[in-house]
Amino acid sequence: MEVISEKLIYIALFIFIIHSIETLAYAVRLSGARVRMIASALSLFNIMVMVSRLANMMQQPFTGSLIDTAPSNNAQEFVAMQFRFLIGASTVGTIFGILLLPTFIALFSRAIIYLAEEKGSIPSLFKRLFSLQYIKRSITHFSLPKFSYLKETKIKDIPIRLFLVNMIITAIYTIGVLSALYAALLAPARASTAIMASGLINGIATILLVIFVDPKVSVVADDVVNKRGSYQTLKNISLMMVTSRLLGTLLAQLFFIPGAKYIAWFTQFIV
Repeated sequence: MEVISEKLIYIALFIFIIHSIETLAYAVRLSGARVRMIASALSLFNIMVMVSRLANMMQQPFTGSLIDTAPSNNAQEFVAMQFRFLIGASTVGTIFGILLLPTFIALFSRAIIYLAEEKGSIPSLFKRLFSLQYIKRSITHFSLPKFSYLKETKIKDIPIRLFLVNMIITAIYTIGVLSALYAALLAPARASTAIMASGLINGIATILLVIFVDPKVSVVADDVVNKRGSYQTLKNISLMMVTSRLLGTLLAQLFFIPGAKYIAWFTQFIV
């Protein structure tokens, strides 16, 4: 049986899209501060988060099926290689999102203005965004990141604690489902308990993100709108966040097996 199957590639594509969307979500605050419409920007941000969460829920049953179809011999090694491939897809998706950040900052700026013009109607906004005229216009905004974006970025201005917290939370969120599924192989007698732990892990990671990361970035965005801070500062923090997110997906490769072992160990106190 091949490690990289057609099903695995489809699942990897799902994960690629999920992490691309979540990376591009950082562009929404930049766009909101740019056009000074933070509240409208947050509405667009919430839509992107919901889409990524829905995509994450959709891929979970298919990822779980990899456990069921694994060969009986060396199942742990076989599944581990497949899951590491999926973690790699999250890294590639994050890189893809970073490359599209400048383009989507411009596109989201227009989308936020259109949302205000449509009186907050999301269906009307989508109808406008997916029109042939808008799509043709969007192509002209395509641009790749330039080293000039880092010109005014200083290491001393980067909040190291926020950088590390975001990196660790991203790593936990990336391997939440995968470690729980792999724990089912490590503790087959408590497989169902281990698998159900994935929702708890992702839930905790999301709560930590909302408590420790999102508010700090939102305050900086508000300062820009209220002319108490500079757009460059927000830009620096956003670049820092996507970088820490990228490193978090790489850290997930290290957390994957230890995380699965911890879940397998913890389930004995539940059953």
